[in-house]
Amino acid sequence: MFWRCLKSYGRLVSLWTDLEPASTTVDPGGTATVRLRLRNTGDVVDEYRFMPVGDIAPYVTVSPSTLRIYPGTTDSVELTFAPPRTPDAAAGPHPYAIQVIPTEQPEATTVPEGNLTITPFTEIRAELVPHTVKGRFRGRPKLAIDNIGNTKLTASVNGSDNGDQLSYDIRPSNVQIEPGRAAFVKATLKPRQITWFGGKENRPFSLAVQRSGHEPMAVPGTYVQKGVLPRWPAAFLSLLLALLITFVVLWLAFKPQVRSLATEQMAPVDVTALPSPPMPVTLPSPTASSAASAPPAAQSGGGGGSKSGGGGGGGGDKSGGGGDKSDGPHGPLPWRPGDGPNMYIQFAQVRLSTLSGSDPCKLTEHVTLGMMDGPTVTALKCFQKANDKRYDGLTVDTDGLGNLGRSTMTALKFAHFGSDTSVVQPGQKNPDVLWMTSAVLWADTEVFDDGASYGNGLYNRADNIYLLNTQPHTDFEANQQLSDLIGHYQRDVGLTVTGKANDETFAALHAGRVKNQYAPGKVTSKNFALPPVPGG
Repeated sequence: MFWRCLKSYGRLVSLWTDLEPASTTVDPGGTATVRLRLRNTGDVVDEYRFMPVGDIAPYVTVSPSTLRIYPGTTDSVELTFAPPRTPDAAAGPHPYAIQVIPTEQPEATTVPEGNLTITPFTEIRAELVPHTVKGRFRGRPKLAIDNIGNTKLTASVNGSDNGDQLSYDIRPSNVQIEPGRAAFVKATLKPRQITWFGGKENRPFSLAVQRSGHEPMAVPGTYVQKGVLPRWPAAFLSLLLALLITFVVLWLAFKPQVRSLATEQMAPVDVTALPSPPMPVTLPSPTASSAASAPPAAQSGGGGGSKSGGGGGGGGDKSGGGGDKSDGPHGPLPWRPGDGPNMYIQFAQVRLSTLSGSDPCKLTEHVTLGMMDGPTVTALKCFQKANDKRYDGLTVDTDGLGNLGRSTMTALKFAHFGSDTSVVQPGQKNPDVLWMTSAVLWADTEVFDDGASYGNGLYNRADNIYLLNTQPHTDFEANQQLSDLIGHYQRDVGLTVTGKANDETFAALHAGRVKNQYAPGKVTSKNFALPPVPGG
């Protein structure tokens, strides 16, 4: 309004102005020209100076910068607009004005006005921070997106890789970025298959920025997936297992398979205390084994179990001649009455036989080692009912009453614990850390391939040795690897991901919560039935 008043005043006094054209358009990085015509309507010679005003004034050049005009004559100057190709030159219309200041009568300044429209352009820059991420179960890169255009950027972000080896959680998946600003998109990459043993594997991937009507802009990166356990422990354990198998073959040649797993506790320790309230966990004290040799003939492998829940397990020898059985069904889970023999069923027998003396579910009868025989199924049913009632558990709904599946095995493994989570917190070093690792690995395994079967089998063997007190107990440290395993399990069963063994995680493991709860589990391992533990 002030400029217009000055303009009117100038016209009354001594000057007439006109912009040709009054409105124009320019591309960022280009130029546009407008002519400003002036007529001296006064009666004296005057010299005029020109000063651009407005938000685009830095982009305006007036040539010549001064002009001397005689009375009654007309002359002109050129206005050149040169906005840069940067976010500072915002797209859209921009009003501008040119102050025309007479030398003789500076108070009679005239301010002609025009309009300049700057066309939009889009330009983005994207970078992964860091370019390479490492992890056993996940990687967390960030994608930095810079809008170096002069208009708002709207785009979506998605991830891809060759072979669909990774899954992507991208937040936010859609962005709106103002000119000259940047946004960070967080991505979580998870391998679809966990590498249990071995070194590193490079998995190239890319995060692409997609704008409507444009080709996606792909930013490449690399996810380095580490094995859960390095190669040398795997090689050592493989050698140890080979020696174990050789020993077992020699042992089986002279010992019957039917044994008593019942043991006499010198000082009974309430480990599971079903169905009494949870108590802090106390590790079992050394026991004096009173395992008596059972008659050579194996007991009957009958025992009717519920057919509900889970997929059908392969049938074992139900006629009672388990002594000649050298291998059991490889899947699918759960194992039903008559199935076996394998180390996992043997673990359930050992676990049930080492419950406290007052526990009504304690397995005290002679059993066929590693077989789902009658006494084993009876004790298993008792445990499932008591555990589900106490922890609002899922073992019967998931596996079926009297069947041994992923949920029941998880609850059996975690029956070693009460409610005291402090024993497996980061930095703690004790035998319970190995138990925690064993339970979490089992609960978070859905597909039992050779690697998963081998790893779980080794942990089962260690658990059996602990329960039977056949070797000294070894301390293990709760390190970052255990935190990663717990966090992976928490995410897979829908808990808050903390990476720590908290009350919520303990409750879920006691209840038998497993990954993909009601799926029976898929077994692809060709060596799922592992040999029993010597002395078990």
